Amino acid sequence: MSGSTGPALRTRAAPLVAPKRKKKKKSFWPRKLKFTREGKYFLGITLGVGFAAINTGNNLLYLLLGMMLSLIIISGVMSELSLRTLTVKRRLPTRAQVSRSHLVEIEVYNSKTRVPSYAIEVEDLRAGQPADKRCFFLKISPRSTQIAAYRRTPLRRGLEEHTGFRIATRFPFGLFEKSREVDSPDELIIYPAVDPVRLPQRGHGDSAGDAGPLGRGAGEEIYALRYMREGDDPRDIYWRKSTMPGPLVLRERAKEMRHEVEFLVDVLRPPGKQATKEQELGGPTANPFERRVREVASYAVAHVKRGDRVTVTTTAGERVFTDKARGIDPVLRFLALVQQVDGPAETHRRGGAGGSDEAAGHSAQAGSGKAA
Repeated sequence: MSGSTGPALRTRAAPLVAPKRKKKKKSFWPRKLKFTREGKYFLGITLGVGFAAINTGNNLLYLLLGMMLSLIIISGVMSELSLRTLTVKRRLPTRAQVSRSHLVEIEVYNSKTRVPSYAIEVEDLRAGQPADKRCFFLKISPRSTQIAAYRRTPLRRGLEEHTGFRIATRFPFGLFEKSREVDSPDELIIYPAVDPVRLPQRGHGDSAGDAGPLGRGAGEEIYALRYMREGDDPRDIYWRKSTMPGPLVLRERAKEMRHEVEFLVDVLRPPGKQATKEQELGGPTANPFERRVREVASYAVAHVKRGDRVTVTTTAGERVFTDKARGIDPVLRFLALVQQVDGPAETHRRGGAGGSDEAAGHSAQAGSGKAA
């Protein structure tokens, strides 16, 4: 799938790092208080009792009002004790991929010496995404750690930023939900989805891995042994056989063939074209650029598993390569972070490829290989 990139190589490359996140302004109130449904009813009854006590002057109503107000005060004090001196940590997976679920562990440490924390709910906050993942801890004993995990399935590739946690509790009576936010920045790279791909068979005489047809060459493997002749390189002497009486034995090296595959990703966006949110998420109306990234990732994984050397190039000049020894992570990381850049319409038309036919055709040519 190599092709002439033309003037695209002079185009500024798409940045593969996320922009710096803006610092969050600290709220004047360190705690946030929200009424639950039961708390709204309780507050309404409390106001009603207070209004009746003032109008009637009944001591029993004043006593009942005092008890109800004391419950509100006790609720605020005990919930504050539960939220204090809690340390939250996040453990992200080493790899994450679109459409594949992964686990994120949440660890909470209670550094209080005597007071436990009850009914703690930890919400993992992500930049630009709704907070929909929570972990609940019924009790965290003093100076102890509790660990919980939630499962998540990413819908889009790229750099996912975790900004912090929201720690909340409804202890002790469930009338109010008190919460506080804790900054804990972290990043997770979401790899593109990979589909199963069936590659064509290699040509006759090829073997698996990087070895190609047998023959004399300058590789590492031994092709044959023979007696040393005048003019031969003494570094090729095979000492295991040359220690015996007689002429020196020389080893002939085998020829090595390395199969190389190159994919080209067109990152130049025509003027005036912007992908919708639905297209970025995939599906029937998926963005062609996202389909291309997924296709290249699928073929790259298949070629690396077969032992080929894979190179991925963009029309903006970015390049990455890998092989079976390095693993597929460099290519998948590159494809996870690559983004489209604005470019002239003429450059876009002359840029490289972008269709499934090209990927399939290039994969069929990959079996021939190139000499290393």
